[in-house]
Amino acid sequence: MTRIITAFFRFALLALPLAPFALLAASDPRDPGEHFFQPTFGDFQEELDEARADGKKAVLIFFEMDDCPFCHRMKQQVLNQPEVQDYYREHFAIFSVDVEGDIEIIDFQGNTHRQADFAFRENRVRATPVFQFYNLEGEPIARFTGATRDTREFLQLGEFVAEGHYRQMNFTRFKREAR
Repeated sequence: MTRIITAFFRFALLALPLAPFALLAASDPRDPGEHFFQPTFGDFQEELDEARADGKKAVLIFFEMDDCPFCHRMKQQVLNQPEVQDYYREHFAIFSVDVEGDIEIIDFQGNTHRQADFAFRENRVRATPVFQFYNLEGEPIARFTGATRDTREFLQLGEFVAEGHYRQMNFTRFKREAR
């Protein structure tokens, strides 16, 4: 009997650090198109006004393209997680821009561009995905290129911007100090 109890406690001690990851894996994924990104008519000047009115901390634009495996990975493994969706929707206005798109959009200053021109010429997007955060005046404040390692790192990126840490340090330092 003592061996069984000892074995149980050993198992519990080993399994305990993994519990948060089990909860993440148990989360029912939700469609990022419906629960992460917000619909837009492509008028980012208007979206900026709405973000201010809604008390958001910033605007996030996800620059992506159809054939990008890292964009798909982010959507299927990170942006579909309810805790990510809830946190980001609470703090940010979130939109997607196709870096190869021909749809016209209006930027934060009221200028009209094709999505591709807005990405490449105005924002110098050279690889995807790019998570570009803008303050409520439409100025770029933080940028992350590529896929995050996991949900935790993406949530840290949100905290980095929402809590204003980008003003004092870069994201790498923020992560290092958060350990």
